[in-house]
Amino acid sequence: MKAVNLINFEGPRSWKLVSHSTTNLQPDEVRVKVKAASLNYRDLMVSRGLYNPQLPLPAVPISDAAGEVIEVGAAVSDLVVGDRVATTFFQDWIEGPLKPVYFQGALGGEAPGVLAQEIVLKSRGLIRFPDHLSFHEASTLPCAALTAWNALFELGSLQPNQTVLIQGTGGVSLFALQFAKLAGARVIATTSGDEKAELLREMGATAVVNYKKNPRWGHSVQELTAGVGVDLVVEVGGAGTLEQSLQAIATGGQISAIGVLTGLDALTPLFPLLVRQVKMQGVFVGSKAMFERMNSAIEFHRLRPLVDRVFPLDEAAEALEYLASGSHRGKVVIEVG
Repeated sequence: MKAVNLINFEGPRSWKLVSHSTTNLQPDEVRVKVKAASLNYRDLMVSRGLYNPQLPLPAVPISDAAGEVIEVGAAVSDLVVGDRVATTFFQDWIEGPLKPVYFQGALGGEAPGVLAQEIVLKSRGLIRFPDHLSFHEASTLPCAALTAWNALFELGSLQPNQTVLIQGTGGVSLFALQFAKLAGARVIATTSGDEKAELLREMGATAVVNYKKNPRWGHSVQELTAGVGVDLVVEVGGAGTLEQSLQAIATGGQISAIGVLTGLDALTPLFPLLVRQVKMQGVFVGSKAMFERMNSAIEFHRLRPLVDRVFPLDEAAEALEYLASGSHRGKVVIEVG
């Protein structure tokens, strides 16, 4: 079978399509024919050696995939051949709080990734996804969707009529927009261009601020909320956006810190953090139990993820380059099977 290998830390072109041998199943394992896989910014960081420069190479990259169960081990009772399943980012984080030991089972990082025609995982590391979703759509759920869900509802406590700020048109931000609207919240978005702004409005954003035309967009967000600020910020930018997020936040609001798109090392302005009693909460994907709750909401509301573009497996490196360009609107997917 074919799989993609990360062979060095020189970015997207470090991904090479190679032949892999198949392995026998252990009693608690499941073999999945991968149909689709989706990309996250973490995958770009891994390819550049920024995520884990000590990662043994070669390595199969990425964490997010959806496919069909084609074989089950003798001790597996929760899945059967033919089930449509998605991977879980943390293979061993079933429920409860995040613990350091769970990082050992993080796919595409400490544990082998899933960008292959077939994968073998323990049954607990897989989850059925809603019937109305395609494999392409389901492959976008494990990291981006669950991160947004966790930020808003698990570690966050978003309520109807509250206001959420999202940044850009990447996967986490657009899922946060969709989930917040389902919850009856208002959404203000930042973006860099008119076409992306129109997309955000079409998806339900109440207002959109162009951060290139208005670098001090935190003040604009304050004006849009009559000086109150937003209740929750889905902070995906990192060092380059945190100062403006603190300007935009309401007294007693929460900043869910998720991404580092603009850098890792932020100098946090302490004054607004203190006087507004802002809660800053790191968010790192979520547990399988959270995934199940999210799937229930997706199924009930018939929510459909936004897939921007689909690449074939032999153009996986081009897909990662496209993600790196920042021109995507929604999720970038690789069709595997």
